Amino acid sequence: MTRHRYATRGHTLLEMMIATVLGLVVTAGAVALYRSQRAAFVSASDAARIEETGIGALTLLGQQIQMAGFTPADTASPPSANAPAALFGCSGARPIGADDVPGCEALASHSDGIVIRYVGDVVSTWPSASGQPTDCLGQAVGGGAAGTAPVVNRFYAKTSASTGEPELYCEGNGKVGYGQPVFEGVERLRIQYWLANVQQAFDASALTPDQWARVVAVDLCVLVRGAPLGQRVRYVDCDGASGTGSDTRARQAFWRRVAVRNGAGVQP
Repeated sequence: MTRHRYATRGHTLLEMMIATVLGLVVTAGAVALYRSQRAAFVSASDAARIEETGIGALTLLGQQIQMAGFTPADTASPPSANAPAALFGCSGARPIGADDVPGCEALASHSDGIVIRYVGDVVSTWPSASGQPTDCLGQAVGGGAAGTAPVVNRFYAKTSASTGEPELYCEGNGKVGYGQPVFEGVERLRIQYWLANVQQAFDASALTPDQWARVVAVDLCVLVRGAPLGQRVRYVDCDGASGTGSDTRARQAFWRRVAVRNGAGVQP
């Protein structure tokens, strides 16, 4: 019988190097794809959160401004001619002081502030557990006729002392001096006012005390800041100026014009 010898053949060093290089290329490609997909996902999620915050903030402010000057039809004694105007604003500041004669306190963010007044009831506001009208924070407001109460809500944007994040705050007269954030990420609130029979909008600082009763519409803009993305991002601010953030956060401005339905300047 003839014995056959079968020789075993191993891999050469060159083949091992080629296989290793190919494996590294595939791995590097997979990692790069994962990182790009993850970055795209993070960016898309951040953009969605910015949009949700911007639209939500404008919706809340718009609803409140539309309520400015409202009085229920069955109110026994409507507001007198000497009552405070339905709206009052501050340029680059937040409203402070008494509800009937508010003042302004400058903000580092240069964000504007606004005071909105109306008579609330359990239909125009969510009723409290005790059946009273509520302010913008859901706090019960009393002091009016049966089932009604004067509601005074103040809005402004500033940086939170606890989180370091910019936030849109509301302070209602259900608990005076107790402002609470309602939307996180709102870096600036920009507000301008339209007067009856005037063809341009004004900042709050340009209006005299007697002109607040003539406001018929309000231009709102909120500048919303997102999470750090690792690179500088260009954006357009509330004044229409293009710029690049000094940090690595995306920003977007949202605009809306709101009619004052119940103001004294609105003609029937």
